Amino acid sequence: MSLHSEIAESLTESLGLAQPPVAIRLTNELPAGVEAWSGSSPAGCRFWEEAATKTFATTAADHDLCSIGLYTHNLEITPAAMTDLQDALKVFAGLSYVREEDVAKIPVLQEKPKYVVYGPLGRVPGEPDVVLLFVRADQTLILSEASEQLEGGMPPAMGRPACAVVPQARNTGRSALSLGCCGARAYLDVLTPQVALYAIPGASIGAFAERIEALAKANGILSRFHQIRRSEVAAGKSPTVKESLASLEAAG
Repeated sequence: MSLHSEIAESLTESLGLAQPPVAIRLTNELPAGVEAWSGSSPAGCRFWEEAATKTFATTAADHDLCSIGLYTHNLEITPAAMTDLQDALKVFAGLSYVREEDVAKIPVLQEKPKYVVYGPLGRVPGEPDVVLLFVRADQTLILSEASEQLEGGMPPAMGRPACAVVPQARNTGRSALSLGCCGARAYLDVLTPQVALYAIPGASIGAFAERIEALAKANGILSRFHQIRRSEVAAGKSPTVKESLASLEAAG
């Protein structure tokens, strides 16, 4: 088993993930053994869901129906896609959704990759640049604790567009939470109302997995402790911390 397979397994088990961690690799060379994407996709974020079960490489042409994704990922943009982008921004501005002054605040990849490779974390060759996790609020709790301990601060909570979380994590080298956007929630079945996205820089994924494993175990124990205390107080008791700890130990 490869190191990344072990990390993926650890993250999945510790957090109780419903979807495997997805790795994103930005490169100018097609990795050996990785097939090119075949077909069409309505949006670049859709590749995240496809990557749960297979590894593939995309080029700018594969993202052509998603001018916003082309923009955030700094991919080569055709005149037709540029027209689409300008038309989309006009609509957004008319709705007061993305105002002109908001555009400059949207993260864009500092590099200009030729290929964007997607796949399960354990199966993408080479080092991933960003790892995406699909998480619930309770899972995000553990991730935020890991981010605070490893990065010395809390990750930003980002909104639209969801794909901007990739350049945010890649450019800063720090984790980020994306609450998604209406587009991503329309294109991804996995992005239900209860689910958000957590992006972790690939260089930090091993350290995150280690911290997450420890924090998940701690949260599990402390959750049982607080549940016992709640029951004891509801029963009319006024337990000390030591007494609740003794009850926790007795409960196994």
